[in-house]
Formats: sequence, structure tokens, C-alpha cells
Amino acid sequence: MSADLPLEEPARRLSEPAGARDSDVWDRSFLPWDVYFAVVWAATLIFTLGAPSSTWPVRVVSAALFVLLAPWYVWVGRPELMAQGEDERYSVRYIAGAVVLFLASAILVGETRIATFALVPQCFMLLRMRLALIIVAVINIAPVVGWAALWRPDGRTLFFQSLFAVVTLVFSAVLGSWIIRIIDQSKERAALIGELEASREEVARLSADRGALAERERMSREIHDTLAQGFTSVLMLLQAVDSELERDLPQARRHLELMADTARQNLAEARALVAGGAPADLDGSSLPDALRRLAARQDVAASVEVKGVSQPLAMALEVVALRTCQEALANAAKHAGPDSAVAIALTYSDASLSVSVRDTGCGFDDSVPLRGYGLNGLRARAAEVGGHAEVRSTPGRGTTVTVRLPLPDRSGT
Repeated sequence: MSADLPLEEPARRLSEPAGARDSDVWDRSFLPWDVYFAVVWAATLIFTLGAPSSTWPVRVVSAALFVLLAPWYVWVGRPELMAQGEDERYSVRYIAGAVVLFLASAILVGETRIATFALVPQCFMLLRMRLALIIVAVINIAPVVGWAALWRPDGRTLFFQSLFAVVTLVFSAVLGSWIIRIIDQSKERAALIGELEASREEVARLSADRGALAERERMSREIHDTLAQGFTSVLMLLQAVDSELERDLPQARRHLELMADTARQNLAEARALVAGGAPADLDGSSLPDALRRLAARQDVAASVEVKGVSQPLAMALEVVALRTCQEALANAAKHAGPDSAVAIALTYSDASLSVSVRDTGCGFDDSVPLRGYGLNGLRARAAEVGGHAEVRSTPGRGTTVTVRLPLPDRSGT
């Protein structure tokens, strides 16, 4: 026997509830065992009926007793084997009945002991190791003892029959060890398959959740940087118009035109979000032109300077640059003060694209961690394309927002 198998450990110690054994190869391939048992029993019956050492009536009685093992196996044994002895009381009942029928037949005709090759595997499949070894010893030794006591054979015949019993007992122990290993491997594979399937389902679920979360974050940034900022501009312009209607009608009209432009731009951005296309400002336009139109719609003085050679870039990079400017301009309009000016600098180089938005407003202490959604979202946008963003501000000296984005290597190296 294998030294790594404790005697008190069940041969089927890895048995699990039916739900955990759905992938068990053992459960799905029991037919070979059925064929094996049938072949052994058929051979045993043939040898029993043709035994030269017994009279015809004795052989018939022995065969009749042995034949009863077939329905006992089909009705009782096979369901237990398929269930792998989940209830040991039923397993013991089946093995006990099979042993009784076998011994009664084997004591009458010695050739019936060939059936041990079918009964021994069943013992190891259904019983604890120690109990299985005891029953296997009974199956191999008791028929010889009973046969010798009943028929009083000569010494030579008894010797060979005893030798056969010892050989089959040793073979049974080896076979039992092999069966246990097969069961263990089958159970381990079933457990591993179950874990892999559960892991795969968990990974798929987490991937779907992560994708949904990323999409929600993306949409939140898009809505914040476009629609929310646009509505904020409209509200600010409404407040300005309300105060200008009585004292400065031309300025009120200019603000109304800005409100109309902002509303139209918001509508275009909403349609672009729904369609999943490029932002409205970039649709059929270059990034510098989009920034110029964006600056022209502001209620504060805004200029755009392009350094380097302008070139078309990946849409993801241009979107980040545009959203950076939208966020910085919106913050300048809300916080920099009415007399501030804004300068947008777009710098192209071989390795990177730099976008800088500087206002001359009141500024703030940049040593205090920012809590707003907009600037933090701006940093997240830049990080998604491999870039980084920084905000520099000093009270009374304005604020500068800078985003640097890496460009793909165009040299081919």
C-alpha cells in the first residue's frame, strides 16, 4: 500500500456534494467499470459451470447463487458506486450482501473465486481503507477455508488454492492502492476545474464591473467637461444679462449671443456623446482651430498661441487637450475674477504635446490638496493616455494648468 494514504482515511475522502462534482471525470465515465464487472462475472460463470473438480448439480447451485450478484449490483451496488458511497451504511449493506452471495458460491466451486477481481475494486470504492482491507482479506481467504473444510482436498490441491488466494490478496492490495489514486486524482481535477470555473466567472464579473465603472467615470468626465460647464456658463451669463438689461443693453445682447452659442455647443456635445463620436469642436476641425473657437466663446479675454508645427494627432490625445482647456477656462470664468485674462499655449514637439492654460486671476494656495472633481478628472484623463497634468497657483498671481502628453515615435525605431 502507498505510505502516504492513512489507514483511517476514506478511499473516497474527497467526496463532495453533487454540485461540486459536476465536472468529475469519475462520474462521467463509469461505463468502463460496468463493462469490466460484466466481463469478470461472465468469465466467472463460465469457469464455474465448467469446473472439472465439482459435480454438475454442485456447479449449477454455485452458478445460481453467483448469478444473484448481477441484480444485486444493478439495483443496489451501481447507484452506490455512482454516488461514491455518500452514505456508508448503504455501502456496507451492499458489500455485505455481495460477500455473502460470493462466499456461498465460492465455497461450493473454487473457480468462482475469479469474481474477486470484480468485488475487490468495489470494496475500495465504497469503504474506508481499513474496513476495505478487512473485507478484501475475507473475500480472498474465507472461500479457501470454507472450500477446504467442505471438500477435504489433498495437500497439493490445497497448497495451490492457498497460493492463489495469497496472490489475489496481494494483487487486491495493489489494485486498491491504484483505485484510490485514480479516485483522488479525479476528485482533485474536479475540484481544480470547479475552482477554475469559479475564478473565470469571478474574473469575467470583475472585468465587466471594472468596464462599467470605467465607462461611468468616462461619461462623468465628459458630462462635467461639456454639458455641466456649458450649463454653468449659461447660468452665469443669465445673471450678467439680468443686471445689464437696465443699464447696458448692447452688453446684454452680446451675452445673450454667447448664451445662444453655448446652448448650441451643448446640444452638439450632447449629440456627440450619444453617438459616441468626436467632440463637437473637433468634428472636422484641427485642434488649434477648436481651441480658438473655444476661446472666442468665453466671457473672459482668451488668446491662443500655437508653438511648433501643428499636426494631426490621435483623437484620444486631442480630446484630452481640448477637455483640459475647457476645464481650465471654466474654472477661470468661475474663480479668476471678472478682470482676468487667459492665455492658452499649445506646443508641438517631436516627443510630446504640451497644453498650458494660464489666467491672471486671484489664484489660490496650490499646497492645499484639491478636492474638486474637474481638476482631478483632468489628471485622470491625462494619465489614461500616458501623460500627466500639474496645477500651479499663487494667491494674487493667477493659476497655470499644464498637461503634457507623449506622442508616438514616428521614426520607426
